[in-house]
Amino acid sequence: MAAPLVRVMRRPMSGRMISTAAALFRRAAPLGPLPNEQFEGKNLEFLKKYRSFKRYKKVAEAEMNKPVWWKTYRQYLQPTDDGVPEKVDIGLPYLTPSLTELKKARMKIWKDNQSNTELERAARHRTLHIPLDEVRAEWEQTCGPHHIQRVAEHYGVYKDLFGDATFVPRVALHIQYNSEHDTVMPVYYGNLVTPSEATVAPEVTFDAQEDSLWTLLFTNPDGHLRDTGSEYVHWLVGNIPGNQVLSGEEICHYFPAFPANGTGYHRYIFILFKQEERIDYREEMRPNPCHSLKLRTFKTLDFYRKYEQKITPGGLAFFQCRWDESVTQVFHQLLNMKEPIFEHQFPPRYHPPQKKFPHGQPLRYLDRYRNSDEPTYGVY
Repeated sequence: MAAPLVRVMRRPMSGRMISTAAALFRRAAPLGPLPNEQFEGKNLEFLKKYRSFKRYKKVAEAEMNKPVWWKTYRQYLQPTDDGVPEKVDIGLPYLTPSLTELKKARMKIWKDNQSNTELERAARHRTLHIPLDEVRAEWEQTCGPHHIQRVAEHYGVYKDLFGDATFVPRVALHIQYNSEHDTVMPVYYGNLVTPSEATVAPEVTFDAQEDSLWTLLFTNPDGHLRDTGSEYVHWLVGNIPGNQVLSGEEICHYFPAFPANGTGYHRYIFILFKQEERIDYREEMRPNPCHSLKLRTFKTLDFYRKYEQKITPGGLAFFQCRWDESVTQVFHQLLNMKEPIFEHQFPPRYHPPQKKFPHGQPLRYLDRYRNSDEPTYGVY
C-alpha cells in the first residue's frame, strides 16, 4: 500500500516577499531630471506655443548645449578619456566674422553672377574658366586654416613638436624648391619631396605687414640618429622684416634633407612664428657652415618655451621625404661620416644536407646546392 501524501506547510518569511523578476527589473532613481519631465501630467494642447520656427530653434539649441547627466549619442560614438588633457591653443588671436555678414556677401556674389550675361554665355558655350588662384586665396582666408590643422593633427605634428598645445595656422605659407632645370617643387601639407629636390634653401613667401617681425623654423622630428625625442634643425631665420626672408638674421644656415636609408618617410616641417619685438638670438647662433649633428640637435618645444612671451606660431607647412642617392653624398661630403643603413639582414637560406638519391624531390633539386651566382627559377 502506497504511503499517503503529506503536504508540508512552510512558514512565511518575516517582512514583505519580493519575487526574483521584480528584483531584477527594479530601477534606481535617476541621477537628475529626465528630458521632457516638466511636461508630464500637463495638457499639451494649452501650453505656450513658439509661434515661429526661429524661436523654437533658438530654444532647442540652448537646451542642446546644456550639460546633461546621461551620455549623448555622440559621446557613445566618440568616447573620450577624462584623463587626457585638453589641447591648449597657442596660436594667433582671431576674431570670428559674423555669419550674417558672410551670408550677405555670398548672396551678393550669387546675385552678381546671376545678372552677368557674359558669365552665363561662357557657361553655356563651355568656355568658362575658374580662377584657381582666387579660389585658393579665398580658401586660405576662410576654412583653409582649420583644414591644415586637421591634417597636421593627423600626421602628429603638434604632438611631436608642441606636446599638448595646438594652433590654427592663420598665416598662409607659400614654399617652393627651385631646381636647376627650371622646375618648381612646392611644399604643401604632407606631399612627397625627394632629398635631391630639397638640397638648397627654398623660396618662402607669406603675407605680412612691413613693420612686423617673424621667425622661420625648419626642423625634422624623425631623423635624429641617437635620441628619438630630439630633432635636427635644418634652417632657422629670425627677425625677418615683413616677408623678406633673405633679409632676416640667419641663426642656423640651411642644411639639406638626409633621411637615413631604411628609416622610411620623414616629416620636414616649416613653422612660422610672429614676434612681438626684436629678439636677441645670440644664444641660438650656430657656426656657418654647421656640419655637426650635435650642434643641430634641437627641440621645438624648448625653443618655444624659452621665447614664449615674444613669439607666437602662425604658419605651418610640411612635406614627407625618404632616402635617395643624394643622401649618401650628404653623409660623405658634408657630415664626413659613414652612412648608416637601417635594414634587416636576413640570414642565409637553410638547406638540409644533400641526398645522394633524392627520391620524391622537385625536378630542380640540385639547383639548391650548386655553387653559382646565376639566378635560379623559383624559390625552393
